[in-house]
Amino acid sequence: MSDSARIVITGGGVGGTSVAYHLTRLGERDVVVLERDELTSGSTFHSAGLVGQLRADPTLTRMNQYSVELYRTLDAGWTECGGIKLASTPERMEEIRRQIGWARASGLPLEEISVAEAVELFPLMDPEGVVGAAYLPTDGQIDPSQLCYALAAGAREGGARIRTGVRVLGVRTAGGRVTGVVTDHGDIDCEIVVNCGGMFAAEIGRMAGVRVPIIPMSHQYVVTDACHDHPRLPTLRDPDLLVYYRQEVRGLVMGGYERTCAPWTAAPDSYDAVPADFNGRLLPEDWPRFEEISANSRIRVPAMGDVGIRKLVNGPEAFTPDNEFCLGESEVAGFFVAAGFCAHGIAGAGGIGKVMAEWIAGGEPPMDLWHMDVRRFGRHYRSPSYTLKRAVENYETYYDIRYPGEERGAGRPLRTSPAYAWHAAHGAVFGEKAGWERVHYYAANDTGDVEERPYGWAGRGWSPAIAAEHRATRTAAGLFDESSFAKIEVTGPDAAELLERVCANRVAREIGAVVYTQALNRRGGIECDFTVTRRGEEEFLVVTGTAFGTHDLGWLRRQAALTGAHARITDVTGQYACFALWGPRAGDVVAGLTPGPMDLPFMTARETTVGDVPVLALAVTFVGEPGWELYCSSEYGRALWETLWRAGRPHGLVAGGYRAIDSLRLEKGYRVWGADIGPETTPYEAGLGFCVKPDKDFIGRDALDPDPERRLRCLVLADPRAVALGNEPVGLAGRVVSRVTSGGYGYTARASIAYAYLPVEAGIGTEVEVEIEGARVPGTVVKSPLT
Repeated sequence: MSDSARIVITGGGVGGTSVAYHLTRLGERDVVVLERDELTSGSTFHSAGLVGQLRADPTLTRMNQYSVELYRTLDAGWTECGGIKLASTPERMEEIRRQIGWARASGLPLEEISVAEAVELFPLMDPEGVVGAAYLPTDGQIDPSQLCYALAAGAREGGARIRTGVRVLGVRTAGGRVTGVVTDHGDIDCEIVVNCGGMFAAEIGRMAGVRVPIIPMSHQYVVTDACHDHPRLPTLRDPDLLVYYRQEVRGLVMGGYERTCAPWTAAPDSYDAVPADFNGRLLPEDWPRFEEISANSRIRVPAMGDVGIRKLVNGPEAFTPDNEFCLGESEVAGFFVAAGFCAHGIAGAGGIGKVMAEWIAGGEPPMDLWHMDVRRFGRHYRSPSYTLKRAVENYETYYDIRYPGEERGAGRPLRTSPAYAWHAAHGAVFGEKAGWERVHYYAANDTGDVEERPYGWAGRGWSPAIAAEHRATRTAAGLFDESSFAKIEVTGPDAAELLERVCANRVAREIGAVVYTQALNRRGGIECDFTVTRRGEEEFLVVTGTAFGTHDLGWLRRQAALTGAHARITDVTGQYACFALWGPRAGDVVAGLTPGPMDLPFMTARETTVGDVPVLALAVTFVGEPGWELYCSSEYGRALWETLWRAGRPHGLVAGGYRAIDSLRLEKGYRVWGADIGPETTPYEAGLGFCVKPDKDFIGRDALDPDPERRLRCLVLADPRAVALGNEPVGLAGRVVSRVTSGGYGYTARASIAYAYLPVEAGIGTEVEVEIEGARVPGTVVKSPLT
């Protein structure tokens, strides 16, 4: 074995071979794949092999579409048989119609079909109880082992070396980056390690000090004897019955996701411990646990009650706590991860290999992959018990309808604001983000007026309290707990220089200045969106969204490492509470609480006291009303909240939640990273050119075009109660040209508002159509802000 390579890939399943295949296509030749046993001997060999392309996430849909394009070119047993998804409830049919809209926005030919058409395509099914269906002719199935070997052959042709029977025992690091791997056949020096270890990925991660939060879950399916003579059946999913089917010669493969799952080798008090000799093996058959799936399968395909069973396959599949992949570079430089495929890795393998190879070769993600980025998991996922709770809940609800704003319950509450008990006592309805309990709205603010309830899915989880909190903020004052916002301190002799290099706006201004800025990737896309407050010559406070703290922390640290900056970058989120006081009467609320007038100019910061509490006041807004974000050390948080509450009541102050904030910001046109803006959109496209200072040097400057071909536009829909939620297709002159980035109802404007990227020629007054749950709703491009 060679004792050095530029890139070492650990794991010889479809993930590892796909990464190797795509690296060689990019010209990388010094690549070694290490497999502890034989290729496919982890989870690949027992995968069911279904390939469905459409997902709620546009990025994953694009990755799966690429997989199909690739599989058509490989000698790997690809069968483009099409796929059917059934609806056995009216609610599921609503979901399917939303998905048809998503498909139109992604260019997929998903179409609604009748029950009779579904039976014609899959004659073995019993249509009783079926409400409707959708059919995607370009879905299919593939032999996972053949796929793996085809990718391996392509990688070898490109110059990669594949070594089987080689076990990785350790990962060497120095100075925060990878230097090599230790194997049972000797050490290998390398610059990059790609952890494609499947169910072993968490163990390999621990060798480098990296947490990969996956749980091996027992997943079962049966292979039947011959039971039909149909030459080509489509794949069939009936999520209401928790089952799926695909053709296996003249028989069927049938499996599903039971409500009483079985994690394997993981426990609340210990990490996964896959046996060292578990290679090419299956778990013991568990017929009692499979009975729920077996009984449901007979409802939809009665032949399942009589056909013989050739075998029950029980194999471990690595699941993540949120059913998204773990991809990308970890906090250890050069240590990449491609794991946690959640039983849909065969569909994603082609796309996974492509984006990982481009990430490794280019030094940054090639598209918006944050929701799959291994760094998205906070420190609480180092807990085996928390990770297990979330993964179990995820598996057992795999086929559940994901309604907008629907909350998960496992592992809650975990992270709470100092005012959490006050919120609970006052009827708060909580949501959860990044482990934080956050107020959606207060039930006590419910007026009982349902006149503005949106139709369909947008009306689920809606409350008149949202309207009341919105309007109180516009007319008097609203008090919001934003303690979950991520807070990052950047300090040291090179802090100012680092932030000037990273940020598109000029942030190294006078002490006390607050600057709204973006940090860009080399393509000019928006990697981060935050405010920067200068607190001293060498001291800055970065405030970003709750879910983006780990991302932005990692991005800043990576840029510091690349430039050798002498700067300390620290997550201080939990050290500070943050309460936002906004509205035309916000000044009246604090008038008797501060030692002097709160007259600080917009986008500046000042140290002061509010009542008995020392605070840092930032004159910023995310709702378009005057006021402040008030930061205090966490031990003062409860006192500060109650002080503001008591002082504000005579002035009409209302405590509000994040649902009201979202409605308020939509009216004012404030962007949200991960929805309206992200790594694939530039500031000029997003209408944020005012944040760009092209006369200074910053990452991504040279890639920016101040005259882009598309721009983010505000749309007002003709029917105020037809509310878009995101990803709905947007039509222009009878052709789908975009998708909704975010949407909602504006209670001051009394309008259904949506945002979408449109060609620049689609100016104010342009007529559009937005497809919402199967209905095409007229809309108009309008000037933003609306109020």
